[in-house]
Amino acid sequence: MEKPRKGFLFPGQGSQSVGMGKHLYDDFEVGKRLFERANDLLGFRISDIMFGGTDAELLQTKVTQPAIFLHSVIAGQVHIDAKHVPDMVAGHSLGEFSALVANKTLDFESALKLVYKRALAMQAACDSQQSTMAAILLLDDDIVKRICDEVTKETNEFVCVANYNCIGQVVISGSIKGIEIACERMKVAGAKKVAVLKVNGAFHSPFMESAKAELEKSIIDTEFKTPICPIYQNVNAKPTADPQEIKKNLINQLTSPVLWTQTIQAMVQDGVTEFAEVGNGRVLQGLVKKIAHDIVVHHYC
Repeated sequence: MEKPRKGFLFPGQGSQSVGMGKHLYDDFEVGKRLFERANDLLGFRISDIMFGGTDAELLQTKVTQPAIFLHSVIAGQVHIDAKHVPDMVAGHSLGEFSALVANKTLDFESALKLVYKRALAMQAACDSQQSTMAAILLLDDDIVKRICDEVTKETNEFVCVANYNCIGQVVISGSIKGIEIACERMKVAGAKKVAVLKVNGAFHSPFMESAKAELEKSIIDTEFKTPICPIYQNVNAKPTADPQEIKKNLINQLTSPVLWTQTIQAMVQDGVTEFAEVGNGRVLQGLVKKIAHDIVVHHYC
């Protein structure tokens, strides 16, 4: 019987919920140790906010991104062992940092520092210019992109595709006015649903250029080791195990669309036989089922 090929997936922003990770702290010594180390490194008790804070506290940018990262990485430490070694990994946006710890490209502390810097840099970029995002459901990817390009050209209000999440689910980023115009055109073109998201910035677009510039030096200066298995990165949906290429792709991720549909398709094409979502919630599990119907998806949290 052929050995299964396992793909481990790590969620990004939006998968957070109050109470996340408490069982990892209470039931596993490695969990308690890593949470306390994170509290020391960040300079505030993020574990207290995660376990018993309010939704509003958890939604603070300086909390949300490291919280999701911590939950995924610690869940990975608990569940990834000799019987559950990934053959390939991928992470959705922020989740790439968790994936890079899982495949041993980054150590825990270096990755956490980069995640925190990324969170603060993205918040600063959001504060500097008004922008937003919207989800477009059941409209062909090519039509979504064409409308974004037309709105940008005709109105001088920038709009672009930010996430190809699954077949029939695309997220766009842009100026507030641009998103408003694009959403109306998407409805006319036949989108089943159009929803402006409750975010204060246009992630994965040129609106994040200042955050990219700020994060770039930190990524370049951080040691990236040769991983134990390839990572399929957001910017090109291709596998790589080259530390320098991983760095370049991670830097470009902030201003490039997340090619999640293409990533899952590539992993399936390369022989994955089962996926595991590692972290809070089941967002990626739902997306995978829409992209690769026949592949089983486990969940480790």
